[in-house]
Amino acid sequence: MDITVALGGGGAKGNSHIGVLRRLEKEGYKIRSIAGTSFGGLVAILYASGRTPDEIQEIFSTTDQANLYGRDPKDGGSLLGLFGVRKLLDSVLGDKTFDDVRMPCAVTAVDAKTGNEVIISEGFLRDGVLATIALPGIFPTHRLNDWELMDGGVLNPVPVSVARILSPDLPIVAVVLNDPLDNPVRTYSIPVPAMFPKPIVDRISRMHIAQAFDIFMRAVDLSSRAVAHYRLEADAPDVIVRPNVHDIDLLSKVIVEDVAMLGEQALEAVLPELKRVTSWPARLNKKMFGTKK
Repeated sequence: MDITVALGGGGAKGNSHIGVLRRLEKEGYKIRSIAGTSFGGLVAILYASGRTPDEIQEIFSTTDQANLYGRDPKDGGSLLGLFGVRKLLDSVLGDKTFDDVRMPCAVTAVDAKTGNEVIISEGFLRDGVLATIALPGIFPTHRLNDWELMDGGVLNPVPVSVARILSPDLPIVAVVLNDPLDNPVRTYSIPVPAMFPKPIVDRISRMHIAQAFDIFMRAVDLSSRAVAHYRLEADAPDVIVRPNVHDIDLLSKVIVEDVAMLGEQALEAVLPELKRVTSWPARLNKKMFGTKK
């Protein structure tokens, strides 16, 4: 059965997208288009460029997570840089463009100058990644054309609306990594790359700036949850997949295979609903009456 997929953002949590895609393939679903935001945008672009879920997992598993966020002169005002990420993208994407992908693909970003959402579906794939992952204040914005682009999750944490543009007539599977609104608010620590010695990390965690960062990130978390909740209500994907990744921090050093497995488990949990909405009676009913029942 043909479907389209929308992958939400969530930093290291996004490794669970690998498992969702892998399980969809195992169940016989054909992903005909894919949209993503933030880490979900990275996975979407790699998948659309021809990488299998297993290959994506191998790329992430063999990447030195401690050296991804070094700074270079290209990085503007931000807590961390993307020097290592750029090197990784040069290696796995090179000069590929959206014209080279095997299926319709788009990622979202936000123009910091105008506040408008920008849907990126042309140009170099690496530009799309660098724009959609530019978490405000954490990573540098990405300049493209006349835009100053930051993480698309600011306005559209799970790009269901974009997936619908790509494939208007297909059922949409949305992978949501934001906590539900009723989950307790957690504490946050400044994301310090693993290359720093533990004494330095401990000292940073005791500074006033670390306490301020915690409060700021809690506010961002609550706002992101609310935006995701109301966007999902309005955009109405056919199936929502929620991997159990709520204890994973933005830049946690994770075992990629374990997080990917959480995605497989989450997809398995919604298989009955997925099979129902992709059945021919449900699709016919939706086409005729605009409902999922």
